[in-house]
Amino acid sequence: MKITDILSKESIALGQKAKDKASVLEAMVDLMAASGKISDRKLYLEAVQAREEEGTTGVGNGIAIPHGRCSGVREAGLAAMTIDGGVDFEALDGNPVDILFLIAAPESSGNVHLQILSKLATMLMDDKFVASLKKAKNADEFLRIIDSAEAEKDAADAKKSVAPVTEVLSGEHLILAVTACPTGIAHTYMAAEAIEKAAKAKGYQVKVETRGSGGAKNVLTAEEIDKADGIIVAADTNVPMDRFDGKRVVECQVSKGINKPNELLEEIISGNAAIYKAANAVKEQKQDSSGHQLYKHLMSGVSHMLPFVVGGGILIALAFLIDGLSFDINALSPEQRANFGSLTPLANLLKGQIGGVAFGFMLPILAGFIAQSIADRPGLAVGFVGGAIAASGKSGFLGALAAGFLAGYLVNFLKNAADKIVPPSLDGIKPVLIYPLFGMLLIGLIMIFAIEPVVGALNTGLNNALGSLSGANSILLGLILGGMMAIDMGGPFNKAAYVFGVASIAAGNYNIMAAVMIGGMVPPCAIALATILFKKKFTEAERKSGPTNFIMGLSFITEGAIPFAAADPLHVLPSCIAGSALAGALSMAFNCTLMAPHGGIFVFPVVGNTVMYVVALIAGTVLGAVLLGFLKKDVEE
Repeated sequence: MKITDILSKESIALGQKAKDKASVLEAMVDLMAASGKISDRKLYLEAVQAREEEGTTGVGNGIAIPHGRCSGVREAGLAAMTIDGGVDFEALDGNPVDILFLIAAPESSGNVHLQILSKLATMLMDDKFVASLKKAKNADEFLRIIDSAEAEKDAADAKKSVAPVTEVLSGEHLILAVTACPTGIAHTYMAAEAIEKAAKAKGYQVKVETRGSGGAKNVLTAEEIDKADGIIVAADTNVPMDRFDGKRVVECQVSKGINKPNELLEEIISGNAAIYKAANAVKEQKQDSSGHQLYKHLMSGVSHMLPFVVGGGILIALAFLIDGLSFDINALSPEQRANFGSLTPLANLLKGQIGGVAFGFMLPILAGFIAQSIADRPGLAVGFVGGAIAASGKSGFLGALAAGFLAGYLVNFLKNAADKIVPPSLDGIKPVLIYPLFGMLLIGLIMIFAIEPVVGALNTGLNNALGSLSGANSILLGLILGGMMAIDMGGPFNKAAYVFGVASIAAGNYNIMAAVMIGGMVPPCAIALATILFKKKFTEAERKSGPTNFIMGLSFITEGAIPFAAADPLHVLPSCIAGSALAGALSMAFNCTLMAPHGGIFVFPVVGNTVMYVVALIAGTVLGAVLLGFLKKDVEE
């Protein structure tokens, strides 16, 4: 879409007079109404005013780009105005505004207004272009100037898209920058343009990382950071800073990047910029191994998932406690025992309506943020969808892990493909249309037709295998069931063992359910104990959250161990499997029984041979914790 496709002559007013910002916005909305693009003037004006309350759209250098999106807009529209003498628009640089573009976007148009903002923002950084617009004598000339400048920009963008990319690595007079703003469009790219121009004028090599609506572009490499004289961070949003540890860094608002780039550059060049000290400095290796990259992606998902596991898990545990205090478990019918934890209204509120909902986000969050770590913001939604399919299907925890990595690399593939196929002038539609549409379609097809059927077949095979063992040695069966509960903690192995245990209750084999539940209780308990006994093996965040796993483990919420297992599966899973297998085998050996399918310690009153059941739980927990202390390496923080 070209700018002149949505800017009509009726919406252009040149050489106007204005007394204040409010009257300018009123007049510009009237111009938009004259083009027939809006159906509800009042509603649209309110949307424009609401956007100004979030932060001025006066970007500096006499330019303002107000915009609004609402149901009162029929179709995307643009209005333009020049003001003789300018008007106070509360602009970022404090100077009067004398040229404005107003954008209207309907609610159904996706982010079309962001695409237009992006293109306008970079074009308006050209002083000659702006000056020629201000000198235009009539609307026809104004439109011709825009058409010509837009054609030049599209041609230049097309050349950039096919030209070989040469990374700035010489380190001679090299300055780096990062620009970002909450909207991720106008200010981000205007600041980048201003810093690039100013640096080149001073004879410096420059590279600017832009963190816009389509994710981070032109990302700074570890080698470039090492060789740079300094880094300018002009941002109004959070930017990853630990990578700049030990470098001279100037941090400022994005508006200063637009209006005072020379001042920022001089601070770097003079050596007066402060040395940045990261609170949790983890400098990237120049040649990061693929294994370490995978680990970083995994940890991104785990760290975001942890609050859902802890908060939701504790609420569910409270629900079991409330039902345990409200009822005599021995007096409950089999159906009531099956719904233990949701019998009282308060327990149902905590478990079914709050804690359970929070738990439901666990796997989508894990997959979503793994994908975001790989593919930046465009990967988040695609990963979230893949994780949700895993959570609602049969693949569970392992399926969500697969979905996160698949989604991230799928979106990266789509980015590369789109860069070759989609012209630069349509960059704005990539993050809002191409990546989510094709990404969600592909991850959905892969999960539904590849991951889920394989896991479903695995589940069926496991249940059949367990059925054939039911008449075999009971201790061996307890060992296998207990270990299966810890293999994937909610995935196919865990579900197969649990379903087998529940079915055994109906058949009157209560010792099988006892082995299943104790096997699911051990992993969180073992991890909680290990974080206390072997502090050097865990990060500070893990040590703080570790003890809450006692609550979840004792409540038979195996998923409390997932963040720890996901972060270090090669060491955590074997330890937990061994502890759970021992507990399950001992439960069978002690002939412990259980007639309730859930509840943890809150259903211990109906456990047969309760004292030895506790002994089996302690033995499995200690074994798992000791193995964790032996297998895990000391962490470096």
